[in-house]
Amino acid sequence: MSPLVSPQWLAERLEQPNIVVLDSSLEFQIPSETEKDWTNKIPGARRFDYDKDFCDTQSPLPHMMPSEARFNQLAQQLGINNDSIIVVYDNSGTFASPRAWWMFKAFGHEQVYVLNGGLTEWKSHGYAVTTSYTQPTEKGDFSRRLLPNYFVSADYVKSKIDDNKSLTVDARSLARFFSKVQEPRPGIRSGHIPNSYCVPFSDLMDDHKLKPTNDLAAILTSALNKESEEYLFSCGSGVTACIVLLAALICGYENLAVYDGSWTEWGANQALPIETTV
Repeated sequence: MSPLVSPQWLAERLEQPNIVVLDSSLEFQIPSETEKDWTNKIPGARRFDYDKDFCDTQSPLPHMMPSEARFNQLAQQLGINNDSIIVVYDNSGTFASPRAWWMFKAFGHEQVYVLNGGLTEWKSHGYAVTTSYTQPTEKGDFSRRLLPNYFVSADYVKSKIDDNKSLTVDARSLARFFSKVQEPRPGIRSGHIPNSYCVPFSDLMDDHKLKPTNDLAAILTSALNKESEEYLFSCGSGVTACIVLLAALICGYENLAVYDGSWTEWGANQALPIETTV
């Protein structure tokens, strides 16, 4: 089954007891989007905030993956069980939710899906909304191991720069990739990881949704070398990298990982090499 589900798919299953709907919206505003809808929620949704809660609160970097123990504890507090069917969405469309999806995949949870188009698409179909999140009535039993190589470090990415079997994919814009504009975060160098390839996440979007699979495949086939044995996805801070990763997985690419610190970490570390041109 595809990791993407439609509003109709979710609406037909919303009352099932093992369905858990998570709102993973970020406060960050995409330049191209209109004002976010922070008032309306999908009925039954619980707040999954990986910017403030489901993250490493000791890291200076934004929304880094939390420890295995912290993730399990917080998931249990949200009433999530090992057999829960999880659907994640956000109020920007399909922007923040792919990272939430990948976080659960990193814990080996197979029954997790992304609502393609998010709250925007849900409302466009005329489905009901509410103004309050659902609070779990009892603790869940979610308890899983954090699997290796779903999220990788700067050292790992650096070690793969000259490895022809590994490809680092950057989801930022071409202007940022080629150092034509300043980075939005102060003190971060402009440029890209040597030998990386740019696939802007925006190229994969049809407004607030991912493009159809055939269109995604056409873009990725021309961009990504199918001969690579692994693909490492990076962006500004590990969010939009997951959009490109999601598209790649849908198109049949395997051995995928996210560079968690992404350019926020890499661009700030003067010891790490960068390129500014092709």
